[in-house]
Amino acid sequence: MILVTGGAGFIGANFVLTWLARNDERLLNLDNLTYAGNMENLAAVMGMDRHVFVRGDIGDTNLVSDLLERYRPRAVVNFAAESHVDRSILGPADFIQTNVVGTFRLLEAVRAYWKGLGDGEMGAFRFLHVSTDEVFGSLEPEDPPFTESSRVMPNSPYSASKASSDHLVRAYHHTYGLPVLTTHCSNNYGPFHFPEKLIPLVIHNALAGKALPIYGDGRQVRDWLYVEDHCSALRRVLAAGCPGESYNVGGCNEKTNLEVVKALCGILDELAPRADGRSYGEQITYVRDRPGHDRRYAIDASKLMNELGWAPAETFESGIRKTVVWYLENQKWVGNVTDGGYRQWMERHYGT
Repeated sequence: MILVTGGAGFIGANFVLTWLARNDERLLNLDNLTYAGNMENLAAVMGMDRHVFVRGDIGDTNLVSDLLERYRPRAVVNFAAESHVDRSILGPADFIQTNVVGTFRLLEAVRAYWKGLGDGEMGAFRFLHVSTDEVFGSLEPEDPPFTESSRVMPNSPYSASKASSDHLVRAYHHTYGLPVLTTHCSNNYGPFHFPEKLIPLVIHNALAGKALPIYGDGRQVRDWLYVEDHCSALRRVLAAGCPGESYNVGGCNEKTNLEVVKALCGILDELAPRADGRSYGEQITYVRDRPGHDRRYAIDASKLMNELGWAPAETFESGIRKTVVWYLENQKWVGNVTDGGYRQWMERHYGT
């Protein structure tokens, strides 16, 4: 069995679904079901004997310790995190609590459990910590992409909290010998993405006839990674990664936010045209840029590709089309997650 934390969120749920589809191994799923954790994401596996779901917080040491002793996992994959930059700007305390304090308490429980394993089990155990390229800060247009040795320079409360958790994970390997692995991924997109992030927000607003908000001039650059490609990279790192090492995971798809939005509008124009025959691109609206907005992220994933033999299966063009099709076919899911709380958040954040 493996233990997955945060397995009801966007990336975590995709990992759980793809893991159970490709493995016979059991999976213990621990999620606190905050606003972005959604049991509907797991509907396909909730009746499966190999999937055990527990609602709880990674910061609850007694609960985590009890689960570790009861289920005896051979690995922990840690997705549990607050992960939205905008929310971290308005309310950083939750990010410190979950991403820093929560990771610390999880590491402490895992370390105690790991120390009690037999020699063979200790050597085979892994703690995989899933992080973000945002810990490296911002790049200029001519700068080379981030590598695993790039300087850590976080620029938002979110990225600072993730950088802090990365340092804790590294320290537990260096000081205690805990066999950890860390990954830094670029911007994910795909099914089950909560519609506060750019791609699902644009799809949702376009279909609702609302403005498509773009920060500043829309020329912020991100490397876009289809979520199932990210999951395949994590499976590969868990299987063959070297303890103590970090691995960058990227989609090899640098795009400006404006390019992404225009691509989405083009696909929607084709697959779900407006009743008036006009383009969704007419709904694009430029809004005031958020504070400290990083200009460019780019990932060099050559270490993962060369050492572990991983490569993304999707191009941006194929992945973004799959994503639009999924949202068009799953409007009930979208309707259920865009409830009153979601609408209040959007009004608070974009209302002015």
